[in-house]
Order: sequence, then structure tokens, then C-alpha cells
Amino acid sequence: MLLKHITTIHEESRGTYGWPRVHAELTLGLGQVVNHKRVARLMREAGIQGLYRRRRRGCTVRDPHAEPYADLVDRDFTVDGPNELWCTDITEHPTEEGKVYCAAVLDAYSRRVVGWSIDDNMRTELVTDALGMAITRRSPEPYSAILHSDHGSQFTSWAFGRRLIDAGLVGSMGSIGDCYDCETGVRRPVGLTRAYDWPFRCPGVDLSAARATPPSVAHRAGSDLIGA
Repeated sequence: MLLKHITTIHEESRGTYGWPRVHAELTLGLGQVVNHKRVARLMREAGIQGLYRRRRRGCTVRDPHAEPYADLVDRDFTVDGPNELWCTDITEHPTEEGKVYCAAVLDAYSRRVVGWSIDDNMRTELVTDALGMAITRRSPEPYSAILHSDHGSQFTSWAFGRRLIDAGLVGSMGSIGDCYDCETGVRRPVGLTRAYDWPFRCPGVDLSAARATPPSVAHRAGSDLIGA
């Protein structure tokens, strides 16, 4: 009978509750008198497991020999018009097919994604492809736009720096160890597709299709953030 209650609570939580929350539902919600160790044991024996968010490691890997750009933004993302300040970053998202890495370039004025790239690795091509899309779509005037990033080795690479120079973009990099810099500038406004954030809630993400999917489809959950 107890296992039946446990199974029902777990199913009603859509498979997200582990033993602490199941035990709380049993004792506080149903008035059951049961030890939490027994709940944990019964769930373990029945193969019932909650959804736990794994601790994520950052995507930023610095190159100690690279010379980063100065911080021209100083966490002030307020601008007067489009193509004055772009922010770029890489985010990691687990899926049932493996990890997905998404590089996005966001216009700080409109808060719209103007360039993006998805792949199963964090090579320099991931960020240069996203930047190339942004340059093609926006065609900013030479030396009129700042591109702000963190100190990741992809952004301090020769290929990325060459792309900035060729496009007439002014490089800027946030302060070292400031996790809220590009987090505030890119990740929070973008709100990347939940299919990548919750693979168990949205199974079957096709990595090969995601790479080739147009922005309006790949970011259907936040399509108003995508624009030219």
C-alpha cells in the first residue's frame, strides 16, 4: 500500500520528485507515519528516481597566453540604438543524444538574437559561425559596434579576433571571474529553448536537425527574441 502511494505521488509530479519530496507528501499531505529511510529504500528497490539537476561546470576555459580585450562595457548594457553593443556567450545543454553547445550573439538594444550556432563541441568554429551570421544579418558600420564576451579561449583565439577586425567590430571582454557579466548580457534574455534545458521533459531532441534548423523554429518557445 505504501509503495502504491509512493508511485502515485511520483507520477503526479511527472517523475520529478525524489524521496525527500515524496516523504514530505506522505507525511504532510497524506498524514502517513513513515520513516524517510524506508521511503528511500522502497523507491530504490522499485527503480523510482526523481529528477536532479546536475551541477554544471562553466563553459569558459581561458587561454593563459592570450591577450584579452579591455572591458568597454563594465556591466552597463544600456544603449541608445541597435548595432551599438552585441554580447556573445556559449551555453551547455544536456540532451538525450548528448551535450549541445549553443553560441549566441545578442543585440543589447533589442534583446534579440542576431546570430547563433549549435554543435556538439566548443571549438572556435562554434563562435565564429554565430558571429558570421550576426554580421551577415546586421551589416554594422565599421567600428560602430562593440562585441562583448568573456575570456574563453574561443573568443581570444586568432580566428575570432581576425573575424572581428575584418568586420570592423570593437572587441570587449568582461572582468575575470564575474559570472554575472555575460550571464546578464546574453543567457538570461535569450531564454534558450527548454527542449535543451529539460531533455527528460522533451525527449528526442535531434542534434543533427538542431544544427540545421532555422532560428524561428529552433527558438519557437522564445521566437520573439529572434530578429534581423
